[in-house]
Amino acid sequence: MRKTLLLAFIAIALTFSACTQETQNKIGRSIQNWTGTNGVLDIYMGGKLVQRFIGIDKLTTATATNGTESRNYRYGYGYLDTNFNYKRDDGEKKLYFEVSNFSTPYVFYENPGSK
Repeated sequence: MRKTLLLAFIAIALTFSACTQETQNKIGRSIQNWTGTNGVLDIYMGGKLVQRFIGIDKLTTATATNGTESRNYRYGYGYLDTNFNYKRDDGEKKLYFEVSNFSTPYVFYENPGSK
């Protein structure tokens, strides 16, 4: 039993390591989509927090329209947290957003207030 378990673990590890980085990312995103998240995206400018989006289920890397190359930005949907309290208040609407890989520092993480 122990040998079978060890062999299965080795086979899974070898299969996963043979995947490209993008394939590994897609597997990770599909697991994340299945389990669900309550992500937060903080956007900084000049070292200061200027915008926060909450309730994000995923941050997606854009891909080329014709081809498989990744674009230089990420996008998603989330609620604009105008008062930075990690909660969706009245008037805070769900918006589409894009964040460039080059111009704007950002941090994406799980909402610390989620259960």
